[in-house]
Amino acid sequence: MRRALLLRHPEVAPHWSGRCYGRSDAGLSRAGRARARRWPEGVKAQDFDRIIVSPARRARWPGGLLSRGRPLEIEPRLAERDFGTWEGVGWEAVWRAEGDAMDGMLDAPDSFRPGGGETTNELAARVLGWWRELPADAAVLVVAHGGPIGALAGSLLGQAPREWLAHVPKPGEGLWISGDAISAWKAP
Repeated sequence: MRRALLLRHPEVAPHWSGRCYGRSDAGLSRAGRARARRWPEGVKAQDFDRIIVSPARRARWPGGLLSRGRPLEIEPRLAERDFGTWEGVGWEAVWRAEGDAMDGMLDAPDSFRPGGGETTNELAARVLGWWRELPADAAVLVVAHGGPIGALAGSLLGQAPREWLAHVPKPGEGLWISGDAISAWKAP
């Protein structure tokens, strides 16, 4: 039975607060680094066959703490959504410029490209592609982002994109996927 603990990276640096930072390589805040240092208390990396991380340093750094010297696999398909020209822009500014069009990420998942970036369905397809390539009996520890985690969980449950938001963990938290069951994981 395939098992995965999907952790969302901890809090990013304060100057990214309120800004769109999908593919941007935002670093962790002081609190985020402290939270990541506590993860090994509640996660035993030896219980997993592989440790897989997004290419972003906000995922790689905590993944390195969890690995305790074991090799990390960097998986580009676990990167956060590409927000195109929205990257680095404050969400309020995006809202002023785009208004309700932003809802296209949920209501037009096959065609709306936020900032000219990636559609919701493209995000889901790349994460599902990665998931389906894992061996059926894999046990993986993953450090990634809210978008890919929510898209994977919602897709596996057969939900519409608007429902995926319920599966996006808070920074520093995650989801367990074990067979067909999906449950929340909270850090110690």
